[in-house]
Amino acid sequence: MMFPSMKTLIRRLTALVLCWVLGAAALATEPDAAERPTHDVLVFKDGDRVQGRLVEQTAQTIVFQSERFGLLHVPAGNAVVIKAAVPVAINLASPATPAGNLQTAAERAEGEKVLGWERFSPALMTAMLAELFGQWHGKLNFSTEVVSDTATRNNVALETLLQRKWKSDEVQLKARYDYSKTNELTTTDLIKADGLWRHDFQKSRFALYRPTLEWNRASFDKVTLLPNDYVLMQQEIGFGFSLVSTPSRKVRVGLSENLFDVWNLVPEQAHTSRTVESAFLETELKLPWRMSLSQRAVYYYSVVSATDGWENRIELSKKFTETFSTSVRHEIRRDNPDGRAPDYSRLKLLFGLDF
Repeated sequence: MMFPSMKTLIRRLTALVLCWVLGAAALATEPDAAERPTHDVLVFKDGDRVQGRLVEQTAQTIVFQSERFGLLHVPAGNAVVIKAAVPVAINLASPATPAGNLQTAAERAEGEKVLGWERFSPALMTAMLAELFGQWHGKLNFSTEVVSDTATRNNVALETLLQRKWKSDEVQLKARYDYSKTNELTTTDLIKADGLWRHDFQKSRFALYRPTLEWNRASFDKVTLLPNDYVLMQQEIGFGFSLVSTPSRKVRVGLSENLFDVWNLVPEQAHTSRTVESAFLETELKLPWRMSLSQRAVYYYSVVSATDGWENRIELSKKFTETFSTSVRHEIRRDNPDGRAPDYSRLKLLFGLDF
């Protein structure tokens, strides 16, 4: 499997995240009047554009007085509004009024022109992703770092999340790629995918199935420090109780049975399989200032081998706009009972595009 060179990959991904950041800044600050249309423009996620005046905008609905179609109520996730250079006040009591009586052809052309900063607007990018994935919601995360001190280190992380919720069920799909290089030596080359299916029963009970696939192509044995590339598949089947379940706070505890399958690729091919019991704690909190905190801690104990281990993941996220966010994540794993995967501790700053 071929990947682009490290420098090329960093350049491309850095350019992408800069587009997100600049787009978010463009939404947060008013652009120059010379760069904006003479009327408010409602831009739908399929590219259609309607001119008029923004009446009201909430997190759920955009109320827009259009020149040709009267008063429109549009779900906030289906369109974005580009503000005019100066506030417009137009009387559109009769939707059938010809548009030519309200503005010149040049003004209409100016209002329909796609500006450069609009192409990279996080809102428009999110609208296109929402159109692609339909009722699935999610996030694209990106992180990169180039450090030169006593050593030269390059780090890149990409991650995507898709999730959907029903009345009693929740499904999540995640994929992640981590790459690190120190003095031209690859120290991390990890591809990871995991899923979640949770079904809620009555009386705050729930069941879950969580499969995880991890392919590490730059692993070293914890004891001998020799190369130890592997593919790890973990299947977790659990049952638990929701201690707290409100729109802003969720706390869940439970017990699981885990099946670990490890295929070693280097130095020689081998396959091992084992079952391990575990207990877990999950917390989801919505905080002020559009912040959120999520955490999942797992304690493993093998009844057969009398060995134990644990892992924990905690993430603090902050939304700047409806589409642009950042997060700080800390992950730690110690004495993983699969027996081959190395211990680690990771702290990352990620930029995200929500849809």
